Amino acid sequence: MEPALESDISLRVRNVTKRFGEFTAVEDLSFDIRAGRVFGFLGPNGAGKTTTIRMIVGITVPDEGSIELYGQPISYELQDRIGYLPEERGLYKKLKVADQLRYFAELKGVSRAAAEKKIDFWLERMNLAEWKNKKTTDLSKGMQQKIQFISTVLHDPDLLILDEPFSGLDPVNVEFMIDVLSEFRSQAKTVIFSTHLMSTAERLCHDILLINRSRKVLGGSLREVKESYGMNLIAFRGTGAEKVLADKSLVETTIAHADERELHLAAGVDPQRLLRALIGAGASVTKFEITEPSLNDIFIEKVGKNQESRP
Repeated sequence: MEPALESDISLRVRNVTKRFGEFTAVEDLSFDIRAGRVFGFLGPNGAGKTTTIRMIVGITVPDEGSIELYGQPISYELQDRIGYLPEERGLYKKLKVADQLRYFAELKGVSRAAAEKKIDFWLERMNLAEWKNKKTTDLSKGMQQKIQFISTVLHDPDLLILDEPFSGLDPVNVEFMIDVLSEFRSQAKTVIFSTHLMSTAERLCHDILLINRSRKVLGGSLREVKESYGMNLIAFRGTGAEKVLADKSLVETTIAHADERELHLAAGVDPQRLLRALIGAGASVTKFEITEPSLNDIFIEKVGKNQESRP
């Protein structure tokens, strides 16, 4: 990936460290986020994702390093260009849905007339139009999360930050929200999407950053990251292959699935070499497909190694 032009960078984080007493939540973290991209901010729970996001939106400040949004230090004025959906949701339980959304829109400087149009649009888009005049306590948890999302986008932010946006949603609503977020990919918006759900990140993100135990583990475009791991995985189905698959000079590990096996080739082994060995041994091969590692595979490997390498 070619280096981004300065004009393409919407957010720049440089050598940021944040401590709480003797605990270091974020350590010497640096990354750029390009405009018009979906950026996956990934890592296990407690890795430092939420602390970093809180520094980006100005809730807390770094002890060291700098954060620039659109080439300027974070300021009150710039915060109006950000839409932030925190992991810990919060709505006023006794207020009606429309009144809450009007209030949040007013906080971001949206006029009353514009707010009414946007509220109606988003309630319709989220299949919640009939709940407009209901109180929060009348809504399910999934509905409340949708309302919180609407409050995040009502002022049409340039930068959308979503911290674990699918937490607590059922599978149907997860798919619905993925569809909604995919619409932002076609607009000139920048989206930071924090999650520990790798399969969802793989579907949505252009670029990723994986952190663990407060530090950066890897980062780059999703395609670059996956290609850097090579094409050393084989989806295999067949019989009479046990002797060949047990040869550690060919196959490093074998993982059994329901009706096939995932083969991790030994270092430097060409897939065709393994296929020739199987055929030469008289194996009956019904599937031999070269695949790439999933983001979840990479996550498990990198986080596991990171944990083993630190006390």
